[in-house]
Amino acid sequence: MPIRIDEKNLKKGVLGLVVALVEIITELLEKQAILRIENESLNDEEIERLGEALADLNEALETIKADNNIEDTVESVRCGLDEVVDDVVDKLMNPSRWAKEVEKHDRNRPCEIPLLDS
Repeated sequence: MPIRIDEKNLKKGVLGLVVALVEIITELLEKQAILRIENESLNDEEIERLGEALADLNEALETIKADNNIEDTVESVRCGLDEVVDDVVDKLMNPSRWAKEVEKHDRNRPCEIPLLDS
C-alpha cells in the first residue's frame, strides 16, 4: 500500500512525513519512558524533566501541524505507514501467504532475458 503524500503541495507532503515520523518516534520514547518509570530506573527529577520534554515536543508538533495546515497530511501518512506495518507483520505471521504473493508476482512478471557473459 503506497503512502499518500499531497502531490499538489510537496512542501506540505514532506513536512507531513517528517512530522508523522517524529510523532511515531515520540510515541516510542513515551513508551520507553513508562517502562523506565515502572522499573524505577529514573529518579523524580529525571521523570519530571522527561515529562516536560515530551510535553514540549508534543506541543511543538501540534503547533507545526496547525501553523502549516498539515493535520490531514500527517494523519494520511500515519495511516499509510500503519497499513504497511500491518501488511509486513501479517506476512511474517503467515509465511504461506507471503510465498503465494511472491509466486503470483513471479508469474505476472514479464520474461527476463538473461545477460550473456562476454
